[in-house]
Amino acid sequence: MDDSVDVAIIGSGINSLVAAAELAMAGQRVCIIERSERLGGFIHSAERTLPGFIHDSFSSWHPLFVSGGAYAALGKELHARGLEYCNTTGAVTASVAADPVTGAHRVVIAQRDPGETAAVFTSLGDQAAYGAMLDDLGRNAGTVFGAFGAEVRSFGEVAKIAFGAVRRGRFTGTEAFVRDSVMSSRNYTRSRFDGWEADQLWSPWLLHAGLGPDQATGGVMLPVMAMSMHGFGLPIVKGGASRFVAAFESLLRDNGVRIMLRAEAEEILVDSGGGGSKKGGSVTGVRTSQGLVSAGTVLANVSPQALYTRLLRQPPAGTADAAARYQNGRGAMQIHLALDKPVEWLDPRLNEVPLVHLSNGSDSTGIACAQAEAGLLPSEPTVVVGQQCVLDPSRAPEGKATLWLQLQEVPFAPVGDAAGQLSVAEGWTDQLKQEYLARVLDRLEQFAPGTRATVLASDVIAPTDLAATNPNAVNGDPYGGSAELFQNLLWRPFPAAAGHRTAVDGLWHIGASTHPGPGLSGGSGHLVAQKLTAPPSPLSRLQTALKPSKR
Repeated sequence: MDDSVDVAIIGSGINSLVAAAELAMAGQRVCIIERSERLGGFIHSAERTLPGFIHDSFSSWHPLFVSGGAYAALGKELHARGLEYCNTTGAVTASVAADPVTGAHRVVIAQRDPGETAAVFTSLGDQAAYGAMLDDLGRNAGTVFGAFGAEVRSFGEVAKIAFGAVRRGRFTGTEAFVRDSVMSSRNYTRSRFDGWEADQLWSPWLLHAGLGPDQATGGVMLPVMAMSMHGFGLPIVKGGASRFVAAFESLLRDNGVRIMLRAEAEEILVDSGGGGSKKGGSVTGVRTSQGLVSAGTVLANVSPQALYTRLLRQPPAGTADAAARYQNGRGAMQIHLALDKPVEWLDPRLNEVPLVHLSNGSDSTGIACAQAEAGLLPSEPTVVVGQQCVLDPSRAPEGKATLWLQLQEVPFAPVGDAAGQLSVAEGWTDQLKQEYLARVLDRLEQFAPGTRATVLASDVIAPTDLAATNPNAVNGDPYGGSAELFQNLLWRPFPAAAGHRTAVDGLWHIGASTHPGPGLSGGSGHLVAQKLTAPPSPLSRLQTALKPSKR
């Protein structure tokens, strides 16, 4: 088989789905090549525990998608094909912990209204500082979100963002804003707040961006998280995340996209005979386990390791070595529970909060991150407690509930247990999974006693299971590589291959390991699709006209 298309896309995660939809709607002939038996990557839902209990297997929450450019371009079409969101107008997220001195429980809740959120802070100064934090980001939102949606190594695009800031008069206080942006979340909250509330509420959210509380850029990502949830809530897909993928699949098929499932991409084919305008040659297609797909453009939603050490047989100079040194972040674990009844928290306000972190902020989360980075099972992990049934009761039989627990500080290959209790000699065995589940439930019982007795069934997905499910989750890292500053923004995935356009003509790199990084925004897929469908600039038209004829 040798089918010719305009664009071949390797992988079918959120960025691939977005790019395929936008390109096909613009008239391009598109093919998606997916090794799995389904589309969606880490977007999936299923009855993972018992019949009638629908669990989002991996990702679940969509504030970054509904607030981004991909949704603006595709949202109407997706809703016309069955996509429906459930959201909250009140409490969005919360964090609960035991006070390190008194042992009393500390609870802080974020409401959709930022004023209501700050009004319960114990310090009047912190109440004002919270509003100032959001105002500072608001004044610089065009620059910050413009950078997230631009090729940051493009002088023209960066200049456009800068000129926009000048026109809006946004350069007042820019140096202070940039300094704050590169702070860790621990230093950021210390510099702005006297009390514990803002740190305990938002620092654990940095884990969802592939960061920890002591890593740079927390100072911009923390207020970005807060602003996103105040503005857009925590929407989930009604009926389960697979319905999101189903809406995309319908859109793709309606626009003639060819979908190849159970098809392994084996090699990206490159004509290096001098026909390309770059030294890396020109892409000609993809060889797959089901045959050849000829294409003048290829979008690779894969890890840097896969792209530069496997799929490209003669990668551009220096890229294979750099990809081999690319650093992945901590592993993650998903735990799904079917409950006989919804969780009953000691603080009943938490019964109606869609997502609760068990964390006291930078301190407990920072310790757990450090333990995981050292290869240890954290003694007191940060637990993300997702209560999807609060928003979507259809996820479970009447009177019952699901629970979505996520742990983002887990070593892929543990070398020890920080608590000195569990044996890790054989890695992530079923026994170790169950023992760590018991530790997680012990944490939950501190704040919601009796939950363990309501568990009807459980399903534990270890970091090794994540890696086996999705090859982009190298070492069980679902965020496409560490998002620390040295490997982010201008340098994602690494300087020799930063940006989405590669040194091979027609080959583009998209996905979580490329700018703007992890998350369900579809940002890199949208950005590249916009590039490929934009009318040629006057300069490029002139260059084309001046090219010598091949006759």
